[in-house]
Amino acid sequence: MVWKDFLYFSKGQRTGIIILLSLILLLLVSTFLMPYLIRNEKDEVEDITFLKEAEKFRASLVEKERNKTYPYDNYPEYNKSYPQKTYNSKYQLFTFDPNTADSATFVRLGLKSYIAKNIIKYRSKGGKFRKPEDFRKVYGISSEKANELLPYIQIAEQKPTDETFLASKSNNDLAEKYEREYTGKKNVIVELNSADTTTLMQIRGIGRRYAKSIVGYRRILGGYYSVEQIREVYGMRPETFEQIKPFLNTDPSLIAKIDVNKASIERLKSHPYLNFSKAKEIYELRREKGKLKKLDELQNLHSLTPEDLQKIGHYLNFE
Repeated sequence: MVWKDFLYFSKGQRTGIIILLSLILLLLVSTFLMPYLIRNEKDEVEDITFLKEAEKFRASLVEKERNKTYPYDNYPEYNKSYPQKTYNSKYQLFTFDPNTADSATFVRLGLKSYIAKNIIKYRSKGGKFRKPEDFRKVYGISSEKANELLPYIQIAEQKPTDETFLASKSNNDLAEKYEREYTGKKNVIVELNSADTTTLMQIRGIGRRYAKSIVGYRRILGGYYSVEQIREVYGMRPETFEQIKPFLNTDPSLIAKIDVNKASIERLKSHPYLNFSKAKEIYELRREKGKLKKLDELQNLHSLTPEDLQKIGHYLNFE
């Protein structure tokens, strides 16, 4: 007998082996698939319940760990939600008076909070912004930011306090009394647009303080077109004006005019008779038309009254 005799199966044996192997394989597959084939609703409920309990257990572990890290969260006085502090990089540009605006207004304009505090502190010590250019002197402000805000600065007319007015009046009275009694002044006719302080002081009633104020206001205006404008000089009293009026005259040809077709908004609004809104309307009208040729073209601007046109017309050059 050779070894091949052990591996030889008859046809019936081979069929039996195949059937047996098939049954074994079928049994194995059935065992694997049985849980899925006979799964019922009860099992599904139990699975869902188990998953919920597992999730609840996991959440309790997370909460326990969080309490170890942040112990104060368990106390009501600490478990409060505070608004998140946000910093908005966007800001708005609008007209403002640096002598009256509050810190919130400065922040809305894009200034840092510490710069706003510097301005408020400066004002609390008696500081004043007398012209837009003074805003450049604010501690901490960059030149770029100052240039951006200058066109939007609109400083209200500074009215003297009672204390300042009385001190000014007292000084002027003393100066005038001294001039009348000791200097022996003789009244002369003075042309306002060319006279210096020394020349103005030759007139009785004009002391050093008045002379400086008249020359200073002339510099801001560009010149006087009428003697009546002297009433607008800071600190000028009606009785003093009536006293010096007969000895004054003006030469309007000496007025330094603004080229309305080239001037920026900042240059236009620097004139005492124009504010930001008036200057902006003139500037926008010029951009729309290309070039302004005469004063009458400004009549339809909403912010300019006939009185404004009459006054500012002496200072605008349309050539």
